Formats: sequence, C-alpha cells, structure tokens
Amino acid sequence: MARPVTLFTGQWADLPIEEMARKTAEFGYDGIELACWGDHFEVDKALAEDDYCSRKRELLENHDLQCLAISAHLVGQAVLDPIDERHKAIIPDYVWGDGDPDGVNQRAVEELKNTARAAQKFGVDVVNGFTGSSIWHLNYSFPPVPDEMITAGFDLLAERFNPILDVFGECGIKFALEVHPTEIAFDIYSAARALEALDHREEFGFNFDPSHLHWQGVDPVDFIRAFPDRIYHVHIKDAIVTLNGKTGILASHLNFGDARRGWDFRSPGRGGVNFEEIMRALNEIDYQGPLSIEWEDSGMDRDFGAREACEFTRKVDFPAPPKGSGAFDSAFEN
Repeated sequence: MARPVTLFTGQWADLPIEEMARKTAEFGYDGIELACWGDHFEVDKALAEDDYCSRKRELLENHDLQCLAISAHLVGQAVLDPIDERHKAIIPDYVWGDGDPDGVNQRAVEELKNTARAAQKFGVDVVNGFTGSSIWHLNYSFPPVPDEMITAGFDLLAERFNPILDVFGECGIKFALEVHPTEIAFDIYSAARALEALDHREEFGFNFDPSHLHWQGVDPVDFIRAFPDRIYHVHIKDAIVTLNGKTGILASHLNFGDARRGWDFRSPGRGGVNFEEIMRALNEIDYQGPLSIEWEDSGMDRDFGAREACEFTRKVDFPAPPKGSGAFDSAFEN
C-alpha cells in the first residue's frame, strides 16, 4: 500500500486554511500537515472552543484530505533558544508576552504541552517541531568551548523537555524533532546525544528531513539506519550544494534565494538528495507514515512546484517486497 503523500502548510501560512485546503486537494495530495501558525491550526482555540477541532476536520474532509500530524516548529524554537527580538516574529503574541527571555522560554514550554493536548483532541498522534538550542552559537569552537558548556546544553534539553514529554505521554502523542541546524540535534551524533539526554524515552523521536542533512554532508540514509525506531514522520524536501570557490557551506550571510550562496533548497527531485535510496531505507525500517512535502524553492512558482512535487513523490515511492517472498533468484535454490 502506498504511503500517503501530504503537504506541509508551514510555507503557505499566508493563505487562509480554506484556500490552502482547496489548493492541496487540487494539487493531488492525500492529506495535509497543518502548521500551528496562521489560521491553519490554532492551539489556543483548539483547546478553548468545543467545536474547533471538529470544524477543522470537517473542512479537510470536504476536500478529501487526511491530517496525520500537526507541526509546532516556531514555538518549539523558543523553548531552548536564548530569546532575542527575532523570536517575536515567529511566536504567538501570548507566548511572547512582555518579551522577557525567561518568561518567553517558560510560556513556550507551556504552549508545547498544550499542543500535545490539542493534538489529542484533534485526533493526530504526531507533533513535529523544533527544540531550539542554547548552544548552537558554540558550534565553532573558538574561543575554545569547554565540554561542560556543551553538556549544559543537553542538560537544559532534559530539564525543559522532560516535563513537556510527560504531557505528550499522557496524551499518547509523539514529538518528532526535525533535525536541523539551530536545533539541539542537527546531525547523527547530536541526535544520538539528544536521545541519551532524554533517556531514550519513546515520546521523543525525529521528523526525518533529508534536505538539512544533505547540505551539511551527512548521509540521510545513514540517519534512517541509525534511528530505525525513531523515524516518526518524514518530510520530502530537497537541497542543492552550489559551491563555486567564492562562498562556503556557511553561505556568507546571504539569504535563501541568493544565487551566490553555497547551497539552497530546491523543489523535490531538482536538488541533490537521493530519494531512491531514502525510499529503500524507509522500506527497510517498515515506515508506513506520510511522506509530507515541505516545499521550498525560491526560484520556482510554489503552485507549480507543489503540484510537481506531489507527482514526483508518488513516482519515487515504492513498496517493499512482501515479507517472506524470498529473493528474486530464490527459484534457483536447492
């Protein structure tokens, strides 16, 4: 059975959910992964209004769309990050409050707890998101970074996320961290350390997104095989490395879409990610969840790209052979 192909709405939150649902269906998707910003999925209203979740489901069902996950990337970023003025633009006003950094961190923790409660009420069992990181700025070890400073960052992950994950567990919801630069986990080693810091509790796993691994030089297939029981959700997203001898992989403080960058995102199938091998690895671990397209390409019309990405993902996905069916040459065995 083919895995459902869904569209993540994070890059489309400028559109009202009614229009987004209509477009998603017209593009050919099976479902939609709702971002917890814009009016796509509002955690406070989901908990405060008795019929909010049922109305949202009815809207999606009218367009024959499933919803198997919601995503709380933006508020999650404010859990571990040292807060500054940038965060005001990405989190709800009631989480920002007076902007006091400690207060923002605390309110972000409570908002993620409420996101688990809202997910349970809405009827999904995965919340994708970010964690932020108190130690991302220490990634380049100069001035020299003592090991104790890195350890403190992972200790803070445990301190702030264990109470969040307690609520996720009570609600029967998984938190899927999108491994990503600026997060506490951004490659295989840091992802393993995050799991260790949280005592490998089952509520915490990963939203596998190959694009963020690819441009760093991390093999996405190795990531799947390193954490076969922790791939709770999958993003289909592509990236391309375009080093030209003038810029490095750190991108020279040039924004996305600037052709001078050393790497950028591309519509799925148009970058450097090897989706063929990724599908084989997902089959190895028997992943049957959604393939959710996080569409991002500064050089392409997004309606065209989203439609093409849906077609591409359906084409590149394929089932594993039935268990016990034997190898193709088993007929020659004695």
